[in-house]
Amino acid sequence: MDLDAAADAFTTHLAQVRRLSAATVRAYRSDLRDLSDAVEGRPLADVDLEALRDWLWRATQRGDARSTLARRAAAARSFFAWAKDEEVISVDPSLRLIAPKRGRTLPAVASQDGMSTLLDAYRDAATDGDPARLRDHAILELLYGSGMRVSELCGIDVDDLDLDRATARVLGKGSKERVVPYGTPARDALGAYLTRARSALAARAQRPTPAVFLGARGGRLGPRAVYALVAQALGPIIGAEAVGPHALRHSAATHLLDGGADLRAVQEILGHASLGTTQIYTHVSSERLTATYRLAHPRA
Repeated sequence: MDLDAAADAFTTHLAQVRRLSAATVRAYRSDLRDLSDAVEGRPLADVDLEALRDWLWRATQRGDARSTLARRAAAARSFFAWAKDEEVISVDPSLRLIAPKRGRTLPAVASQDGMSTLLDAYRDAATDGDPARLRDHAILELLYGSGMRVSELCGIDVDDLDLDRATARVLGKGSKERVVPYGTPARDALGAYLTRARSALAARAQRPTPAVFLGARGGRLGPRAVYALVAQALGPIIGAEAVGPHALRHSAATHLLDGGADLRAVQEILGHASLGTTQIYTHVSSERLTATYRLAHPRA
């Protein structure tokens, strides 16, 4: 079997058996396509450790980031381990493949005052009853109030919301379902959107959808539109270059810990499989605490 055919079978396995997200599957396929180009059509069984090391070395010469190299090495190890288990190859050449350790950058977060000012501005703008403004205010309040991922927010259906308990049922990574709480401002914003705006947007659709958040044509709102909204809203607060798809999630997690929330509780709210992933936010909180100390203490 050649590498491309094996890669197609592997990514099908990732999507259908391991149920990884479409974005993750695309990233794996892109990395394996790059590997296939590097080995120039060599049969899969002939790809050895030296070829893999040469592949990563070429990536360093192109100036690829350490995070990209680490991801590609991980993709290769997963792929060849699968191929060995499936008896496509007899020897796994990636067992001793090492990539540079991924550099860990602290996420950019907005200040609590900055978030209050921002959300108040979006609430005031929505008082004119415009459906899109009511929707955008509800989206920002829910993302910040719950810490959920953008993809999780876009996947919410009306039946997933419990306004009385102020909770939402979401489907996270690996198709793991969890219930996340949100606060009174998010509940109020959602209530206003559902009663005053959603039906107007839904009327534009060719067919009905159970999605909570709808786009201009009445269909389910996609992640790209939410990314654009977050970037537009948070850019002036934390810098346009620092605004990524998780900006509100980072801010929510950091502010929870700043307020004294237990780390494991924050892990459950965010849906992190590992506590280590959540711990990065303790470093953010520590840095903010240190910065405040240095500004305020006379002997700092």
